[in-house]
Amino acid sequence: MNHPLPPQTEMAAWVGLDWADQQHVVSLQAADSPRIESQLLRQKPEALQEWINSLRERFSGRPVAVALEQSRGPLLYALMSTDFLILYPINPKTLAKYRESLYPSGAKDDPRDADLLRELIQRFASRFRAWKPEDPATRQLQLLVQHRRKLCHEKTRLTNQLTIYLKSYFPQALEWVGELDSYQACDFLQRWPTLSALQKATPGRIRKFYRLHHCHSTSLIDSRLAQIRQARPLTEDPAVVEAFSLMVKSRVGPLRPLLESLAELDRRLQKLFDQHPDHDIFASFPAAGPVLGPRLLSALGSDRTRFTQASELQNFSGVAPVTKQSGRTRIVSMRWACPRFLRQTFVEYAAASCGKSEWARTFYALKAQQRMKHHAILRELAFKWIRIILRCWQNRTPYVEAQYLAQLQKRKFQGRGAVLRMTG
Repeated sequence: MNHPLPPQTEMAAWVGLDWADQQHVVSLQAADSPRIESQLLRQKPEALQEWINSLRERFSGRPVAVALEQSRGPLLYALMSTDFLILYPINPKTLAKYRESLYPSGAKDDPRDADLLRELIQRFASRFRAWKPEDPATRQLQLLVQHRRKLCHEKTRLTNQLTIYLKSYFPQALEWVGELDSYQACDFLQRWPTLSALQKATPGRIRKFYRLHHCHSTSLIDSRLAQIRQARPLTEDPAVVEAFSLMVKSRVGPLRPLLESLAELDRRLQKLFDQHPDHDIFASFPAAGPVLGPRLLSALGSDRTRFTQASELQNFSGVAPVTKQSGRTRIVSMRWACPRFLRQTFVEYAAASCGKSEWARTFYALKAQQRMKHHAILRELAFKWIRIILRCWQNRTPYVEAQYLAQLQKRKFQGRGAVLRMTG
């Protein structure tokens, strides 16, 4: 979280910290000394804590600015609980561009990057904002929604591979197992990875399997049993069948525990979301639900000084487009330099809102009639939702669709009145 420091804050020292797997490179300059100090820190919690204690003792607990790359999560987590360290997470692209401006040859090494990180916050302090940690509940929520997305990506990867393998030798299974990302599919393919193995099973055993997995439709089970009896293999080549069935088992093996972990994470996420002070605000948005509600909350956090205007969040999230203008040439394009997960959160919410919000559904339909592309419409809709979400969050008031529609009607009426006065 970014947070402006009071103007009277004076740093006792400036530190650039370049992270690595085995050791960290430190570049330090005390405020009262022209000397640049370099140091190597081992990648061990004890070494890092010893270094922090030495800084505290040397500078008597006065503020020390520490610049580090934004993507270095573990190091950020280790330092964020230290009261006198003022952290400045630097976007890796910012560091890369600064390095390129000073070293056009493309040369790069860790000690140099540590120096550049320190120089950035020393020379351009007013352009960077210090990082302020969220409260523990919000921080845990933010981490869980990010981990959930990673688990979902892994689930998609495994089910896509399963689809490819099954189509190569046992395509009928795609109709009989149900959804591939289900316990039923995992158990089915573990028990009967080939058509021959399935056809050897008795109808009673197959019927019992489906009922144990909460499939109680007698007509559906009977239809599947008839299909299984009449099915013919796509190939009878034992080399193909054995090789691909082994690959199916190798994908099903990690899929089931992943589904269990995802279910446990969802339960924990729902509990945290329900207990959060801002729950009622984010649960009030149409289609927020148990997944998008926590994601929207984690996107804004709890520090209400971070974003003062909607444009700040629209630009930071990458939802707002970028305008490049030179002379008579003007190009409006998508903003690529942004936190992608944050942009995905708002765009995916905009898509979901079309099914629950009257004005969002109407907005999408109007833009579609103008032949605007699907993703461009969603970004424009997300742009509008950010204004609404930010206002509700800042005012600590839940969203009420009827009130917003009334405001839209009022604005529309006032606009028409202004036009009539001008033309009269």
